[in-house]
Amino acid sequence: MRIVVLAGGIGGARFLRGLKSAAPDADITVIGNTGDDIHLFGLKVCPDLDTVMYTLGGGIDEEQGWGRADESFTVKEELAAYGVGPGWFGLGDRDFATHIVRTQMISAGYPLSAVTEALCDRWQPGVRLLPMSDDRVETHVAVTLDGEKRVIHFQEYWVRLRASVDAEAVVPVGAEQAVPAPGVLEALAEADVILFPPSNPVVSVGTILAVPGIREAVAAAAAPVVGLSPIVGGAPVRGMADKVLAAVGVEATAAAVARHYGGGLLDGWLVDTADADAVAEVEAAGIACRAVPLMMTDVEATAAMARAALELAEAVR
Repeated sequence: MRIVVLAGGIGGARFLRGLKSAAPDADITVIGNTGDDIHLFGLKVCPDLDTVMYTLGGGIDEEQGWGRADESFTVKEELAAYGVGPGWFGLGDRDFATHIVRTQMISAGYPLSAVTEALCDRWQPGVRLLPMSDDRVETHVAVTLDGEKRVIHFQEYWVRLRASVDAEAVVPVGAEQAVPAPGVLEALAEADVILFPPSNPVVSVGTILAVPGIREAVAAAAAPVVGLSPIVGGAPVRGMADKVLAAVGVEATAAAVARHYGGGLLDGWLVDTADADAVAEVEAAGIACRAVPLMMTDVEATAAMARAALELAEAVR
């Protein structure tokens, strides 16, 4: 079975771990969000790609869900001593090595897709990890700070501000000019199942779909497309997705997110048992829907979610 997953960071990575457990013989291709990418200290940092790679490769900090396990921060502390910022983005010493290798390879002329493949040679994540595009795309957020309207990088909004102010607009800068990375459209065309994990529908999956050709390829694919709600009981399972959903005029409910993706894209949608009353509403939008437990408390619970998604895909095929 050939499964394609459009994935963001922590939620996508943890779902993928469960999917690998649920379908150990599947050929899994992950199309990773690169809209969170940022240049820091002269280095190209790809948080979502690295979170998937570290999580599936056994190197993730399990407690926080991002960054390396057994990390130290000597370089960050030395940079701070020189007065070099930003201090709000926590790159650890082990993590720095990944970004140095990536930046050197890109400077030597290798595209991000080839660099990602080379990095995965070390980590052996057990999936084919593709960036959504080799082109530079960075998600920016319009906010009002101290009475002044500003546009800031998504990482500053999410990490430094902790989404403490309203997002007035979310823009994947560069997406309109970007093209899908090699292998992305082919993977979608050849897939047996396409999954949207419980990643952020605006700045993770939404940014991937903003690259011209990807949304169209998903919609045209012969494979059933099934998503899992990142909203449980009217609140995000993790993070502050409600803030960016509000910026695009979408309620923070399981049914509203399904309608946001739309019946032209989704064939099936899983909601949590806490949102079972949303099933009829989702199905009224032309999307098959089931209510199952959607809390990724451990690998087995996540594998059960993945099996439910694959079962729904077979039911709507």
